[in-house]
Amino acid sequence: MSTSAAVPVEDSESVLKSTLVLLFEESEEIRLTLVPQLLVSLGSTFFLTHTSQVYEIIDESIGLIHSWSPDLQARFIAGHPRIGESRNLSALSSAEQSGGTTAAAPTPPEVLQRLQHLNACYECIYPGLRYITFVNGRSRAVIAEEMEDKLGVAHSLLPNQPPLESLVPVQAHSPAWLAELHRAVEDVGRIAKSRLEKVDREGLLHLVK
Repeated sequence: MSTSAAVPVEDSESVLKSTLVLLFEESEEIRLTLVPQLLVSLGSTFFLTHTSQVYEIIDESIGLIHSWSPDLQARFIAGHPRIGESRNLSALSSAEQSGGTTAAAPTPPEVLQRLQHLNACYECIYPGLRYITFVNGRSRAVIAEEMEDKLGVAHSLLPNQPPLESLVPVQAHSPAWLAELHRAVEDVGRIAKSRLEKVDREGLLHLVK
């Protein structure tokens, strides 16, 4: 993935960083850890010119992220918004979370309230983690049911069931916690590849010319 063409290092680094932020969401972990690691592994003469290279970099990034400490991985995935959030979303997150809804037919408020509670339940059971899933065009109502299945609670639209105080947290860094972290990182990679397909199709991917 290297070339002998003369491209300023700072330009290559800037393109790499902006591409990763677009695909993975903004986080300090991208800027301070992932980009420096990729620059070492890719070599000082690399630059991004083709979409195929970006797919390879997504795979390499996920491999590197899995090698990080669990707490660093958890901070990285927290760059993604919670399911059901509607404020301060990136354009891609907003499109992904819409699940086919429109301004004329938005997600019902009871579904949003349910998701807010399910996020709190998840973060109570898995302290330090955030629920990440590859939405892949599914509605928020469907994702709410997925979260309920993950948590082992009944499907409902009640905004306060089960009570948070009834939940039993798993220990951070325990096998169950680490398995959920691993799943979340993998889904971040799946989201990134889906985003890459979209931005490439729409001509929004800006690589080195």
